Amino acid sequence: MTSAWAAAPRSAKAKASTAKVTKPKVSKAGAQTPKAGSARSAADVARDRAVAAAIRSAAGGWMARVYAQRNYAPLWAGGGRIGPAADTLIRYLVDADLDNLDRSSYDVDKLRARIDAARAGDPAHVAAAELALSDIFVQFVRDQRKPRDVGMKWADPALKPKRPKPEAVLRAATFPKSFASYVKDMGWMSPRYVDLREVSAQARASGITPAALTRLRRNLDRARILPGPWTRHVEVDASSGRLWFYEAGTTKGTMRVVVGTRETQTPMLAGTLQWAILNPYWNVPDYLVRKNIAVKVLAGRTLASLHMEALSDWTATARPIPASAIDWPAVAAGRRELRLRELPGPANSMGKVKFLFPNDEGIYLHDTPNRPLLQKDDRHFSNGCIRLEDAPRLARWLMGRPFNPGKKPEQAVPLTAPTPVYLTYLTATGGGARGLTFRDDVYGRDG
Repeated sequence: MTSAWAAAPRSAKAKASTAKVTKPKVSKAGAQTPKAGSARSAADVARDRAVAAAIRSAAGGWMARVYAQRNYAPLWAGGGRIGPAADTLIRYLVDADLDNLDRSSYDVDKLRARIDAARAGDPAHVAAAELALSDIFVQFVRDQRKPRDVGMKWADPALKPKRPKPEAVLRAATFPKSFASYVKDMGWMSPRYVDLREVSAQARASGITPAALTRLRRNLDRARILPGPWTRHVEVDASSGRLWFYEAGTTKGTMRVVVGTRETQTPMLAGTLQWAILNPYWNVPDYLVRKNIAVKVLAGRTLASLHMEALSDWTATARPIPASAIDWPAVAAGRRELRLRELPGPANSMGKVKFLFPNDEGIYLHDTPNRPLLQKDDRHFSNGCIRLEDAPRLARWLMGRPFNPGKKPEQAVPLTAPTPVYLTYLTATGGGARGLTFRDDVYGRDG
């Protein structure tokens, strides 16, 4: 199974919609070849070649396989010198408690000694520091990404995270164009996690109560199991009422969403979006048929005025039945079940499109004609599904083509690339002058 956070495209289907990743050009000796107009000197190139030769001699096992695919070009060194990414990693290790990890596991002093020994530029020492940095980096990433049980339901079992294999960790780090940026941005982790880690650092500096620390760590663990931005995926936070979608290391879009109420919560759920339904019907839930629609019909409204129709059953061959043939008092009293569906159109609760992923909770993402709710600060109003602020924009990204729903009802369109979706719940926020704050725990999951 491909790791959910790996940088490489998840499948051949995903290639059409995943940005092309280009490996750095390397010479036969192993050093990165400078591009035209590069300021790198011949001496830098020669030093990198010498370091590559030393890496080839010293590397073994899975690490040798990863470096061999790069012709042994270094990741941490350039021009024969260890670069700034090493300092970034050292800072992460020193602050490993922010990740609820033990700093002593990484022997930071020994790693610093390796880096200091490499400063003179001796290729063997640089190669030794290079390999030590990669080894500790892999250990840290594996520890950081080790999943914790946070109550997530895995509708697609293939998405359930496992502690990544060492070779996969280092191989994923070779795909981005800038390794230094990948390390600086903590590109193997969700941007939600990176933000919360920064908030955690600020909270530690200013003081934090044990209760707040416990709550913050619960949020960090929820964010820990989300993919990094190099995995094409959709992310929904039911606390803030916000959605993001990612691909090739960047945020491709974000928007407001309406999510479930306290009584009809949006679950923590991960699955794979597979279909778009254009101009969908809305099958009205039984309790709304009983408590809402039947009451309106008994008060004089018609199904036509409600843009609805009744069907004989729940099969694919169900036939429409006239409203006059329905025992509405029995429906209102709960003695008879009735299938009602809202017809496609401007007033349809699903809007112009809904996006499906197989799950037992009956949850999906959909357009909505009820725009005012999206402008509210607190957007917990739905029955659990996710109402989208800009469904056409998400449709264009998911479908890989312009969004044109036409007029035909209930059109099932397979997505160009099946795309993971993660529904999470992150109440911790802050940063800047505000420091650590928590949104209202609407669902009561932080206690």
